[in-house]
Amino acid sequence: WDQWDTANGVAIGWRLAQKLGVTVGDAVTIVNPNGTNTPFGKTPQIRSYPVNVVFNLGMVEFDSFYLYMPMEPAQSYFKLFEDVLKPGVEPPGVMATDEEIEAAYERVPMATAIDVFIDNPDNIGRMRSAIQSGLSRPLILTDWQQRNETFFSALQVERVVMFVILSMIILVAAFNIISSLVMLVKDKGADIAVLRTMGATRGSIMRIFSMTGTAIGVMGTVIGVLLGLVIAVNAEPLRAFISNLLGVTIFPPEIFFLSSLPSKIDPVEVTIVACLALGLSFLATIYPAWRAAQYDPVEALRYE
Repeated sequence: WDQWDTANGVAIGWRLAQKLGVTVGDAVTIVNPNGTNTPFGKTPQIRSYPVNVVFNLGMVEFDSFYLYMPMEPAQSYFKLFEDVLKPGVEPPGVMATDEEIEAAYERVPMATAIDVFIDNPDNIGRMRSAIQSGLSRPLILTDWQQRNETFFSALQVERVVMFVILSMIILVAAFNIISSLVMLVKDKGADIAVLRTMGATRGSIMRIFSMTGTAIGVMGTVIGVLLGLVIAVNAEPLRAFISNLLGVTIFPPEIFFLSSLPSKIDPVEVTIVACLALGLSFLATIYPAWRAAQYDPVEALRYE
């Protein structure tokens, strides 16, 4: 942006620059349909501007469709101004000359929209209320949440669906622990009977199998959390690698409006998922451990 000539040049997104086949130093032609008034109607106004900056914001919407130029040249080119009566001056009469009319009015630059950027986008609600309370006339206010309401609604639905799917996966893993421990109890029936005849209580038998199942759950949870963190940290390199390997574009920017796959690790969510997995793993051990504790030593050793 240091190379931007604020008096003449323009800045365009890199995707738009690729479509137009231009780079820094080239010129782009801008057509203003509201050009000069002629006896035959309005003639479009055409003017060329040098490209001083090619930017990459990482958002397809801005990188593909936006062109920025300084305020004053834009107002002059697009005729964004309004003649306002000077303070303390009476409106000119019907018989006033052009010079008198011109002297009574002053030309004030206009803007069709004003963009306000804040440091924390999550504070948009509070900032919107502050702006609305400070307005002296009615204006249309839109924020990034309203403009992308449909997209965010789809993301919310997708998030809920993914949570349900992942919860089902955890439940399947818990049932696998149950089935594995049940098979282990059946296989170790004679050993359980020997322990009971040697004085082991039902509670100690339950603790043995509960600790076994819990250890499996803890080990699986630790491996899963570590693997998930590695994938989350390297989400974009993995996406690019898989895309190059398969020859297809995963998460195409034209649909998701992002040129790269962002990833943010939320410690609270990671902790909740890990605790949920550990809790289900422990609950999955209760039934097999209870069955092991109910083994009758006499019945188990009858055919040994």
